[in-house]
Amino acid sequence: MAFLWIVSCLAFVSTAYGCGVPAITPEVSGYARIVNGEEAVPHSWPWQVSLQQSNGFHFCGGSLINENWVVTAAHCNVMTYHRVIAGEHNKGSGSNEDVQILKPAKVFTHPQWNPRTINNDISLIKLATPARLGTNISPVCIAASGDNFPAGMTCVTSGWGLTRYNAPSTPNLLQQAALPLLSNEQCKSHWGSQISNVMICAGGAGATSCMGDSGGPLVCQKDNAWTLVGIVSWGSSRCSTSTPAVYARVTELSSWVDQILAAN
Repeated sequence: MAFLWIVSCLAFVSTAYGCGVPAITPEVSGYARIVNGEEAVPHSWPWQVSLQQSNGFHFCGGSLINENWVVTAAHCNVMTYHRVIAGEHNKGSGSNEDVQILKPAKVFTHPQWNPRTINNDISLIKLATPARLGTNISPVCIAASGDNFPAGMTCVTSGWGLTRYNAPSTPNLLQQAALPLLSNEQCKSHWGSQISNVMICAGGAGATSCMGDSGGPLVCQKDNAWTLVGIVSWGSSRCSTSTPAVYARVTELSSWVDQILAAN
């Protein structure tokens, strides 16, 4: 994981491929690890990317929001020499998937990112060359500032993070878990004053994000399209499934995203 675990860190769309509607339909138990999660249907979360070091080591996740941009967590500390792998399901060396290896041209981190409080835990990656959208690679919709995703709503997080906190390595196959959203008041009963209005909590109900999931998506369905509501940020150092994980709250950060995309 690319961040110290304090309490612990978790790490204009083309018309042909509208946002949030995978060509391959996801199947989610209880909605339809990640701790206590399950393997995703291959390529059913086509916006999910793996952020990797040049040697292929996966350190964070991210979400494609259009062919030129990926959103991830600020604490992932992405550099332009890192790699963005799109269209991947099995990150094992034996896999012969048709992945796209993309390079970051520039990384924009939220100007109010605070590693001490973990507020505004968001970065945008401008890709050096556009991703080629298709069946296995397409963007997620991004929650707008006025959108409402109420407590109790079931959403889904995905990633290649640890399936138990002390596992020796991250899984090769993309994992997913259905998680209920919490109100920030509910979340404060677990985390107290660490929870701010730029965070949203999910889980505490038998599954959770863990190290290596950081920067990846928490998506909820809105008008039949999957919408990015949270970015995996931080949580329990032991990835406790009875403690909610904390995500950057996209509704509070989407105006900054819009500004950066418009200016670049």
